[in-house]
Amino acid sequence: MALTSADPARRSVYRRRRVTLASALALLLGIGFYLPFTLLAPLHSVSSQSKAWEAPPTSEPAVGFPAYGASGVGAIGYRGVLASAGPQTALPIASITKVVTALVVLSAKPLSGTDVGPNITFGPADVQFFADQLAQDGVVEPVSVGETVPQRTVITVMLMASANNYADSLANWAFGSRDAYVAAAGAWLASHGLAGTTVVDPTGISPANTSTIADLIELARLAVADPIVTQIAATTTIEVPGIGTVANRNELLGIDGVNGIKTGTLDESGACLLFSATVAIGATPVTLVGAVLGGPDHPTVDAAVRALLAQAKAGFHEVTLTGTGQSFATYSTAWGDAADAVAAQSTSLLLWQNTPVTAQVRAEPVMLALSGSTVGDVTFTAGEARATVPLVLSRTIADPGAWWRLTNPGRLF
Repeated sequence: MALTSADPARRSVYRRRRVTLASALALLLGIGFYLPFTLLAPLHSVSSQSKAWEAPPTSEPAVGFPAYGASGVGAIGYRGVLASAGPQTALPIASITKVVTALVVLSAKPLSGTDVGPNITFGPADVQFFADQLAQDGVVEPVSVGETVPQRTVITVMLMASANNYADSLANWAFGSRDAYVAAAGAWLASHGLAGTTVVDPTGISPANTSTIADLIELARLAVADPIVTQIAATTTIEVPGIGTVANRNELLGIDGVNGIKTGTLDESGACLLFSATVAIGATPVTLVGAVLGGPDHPTVDAAVRALLAQAKAGFHEVTLTGTGQSFATYSTAWGDAADAVAAQSTSLLLWQNTPVTAQVRAEPVMLALSGSTVGDVTFTAGEARATVPLVLSRTIADPGAWWRLTNPGRLF
């Protein structure tokens, strides 16, 4: 059949119809894919931006130390030496050595609760050492051949009365000889990081038994941590069969919170005291520990320790680290929502004045979250003290809505 002049026009109409149909189909397909992808696409998580935290100011506490010898103070739960004066080198420690003896023996022959332990039988060597010490005007308590005394009682007489012969007998019983005890003490000191301490006998009668103030403060911490030593060191008097009333040579017990630990006296060391005291700082009990070496006499040392305790107590203060609602990080979304990661509660720490404080913020990325949602935490560290506070969202981060999604597809993918 021959074509007419109307056929080209008809074909053009057909093409336009096909293009229109294809465009309509493409638009429908585009809308079918575009709308679900934009309206239902998951949003990207928003990372936080940490904010600067201003640490509390520190200052050097005013602590007056004796002009003689060496001295220092620390506290349970607070690292190292808080303050000290005098030589930092090792000095003779006299009968403070007996604290080492007690801890070394208890590490090898432990006691628990009210357990009195096995009996120690005194022999001729024990009686001879008693006589030798008595002749040298050493501190002793009576013993006799064949006498049996429980381990706990021997430790008690050694620490409270500072009896040299009971210390020697205890060490020989526990380790077999003085040399074996010295070796065990050296190993124990090394295992506890007390490299500045030397022990050559269990009694302290040798001036070669020496220690540093830093080591003595750590030794005091170890003594306070041991329930047997702590209980004995805090006892003022006790009745001991065969001896009678044994009084603690630490005359500061019960004064200004003092509850231990051990006196020492030697020509080469002067009057010494390793002490512990529990004091109330506001509503918080704090156990202070310390040492004074080289005093002229014990009343003078006792007065110095009382002054030192008062000044050390004044060196602590309560520091507010954060208040409720304080911001530590911020969130900002592409669609204009903003919120802060804020402290869920206030917190404070009892600090020694010159203790630096650091804050470590952990704020997790968020997508959509309600106000009050936990988003991380902030951990404050000051010496050995730590406090962790949850961080919560200050405002709700909501979905941006259909219009933003449709008009900002590039920010969705």
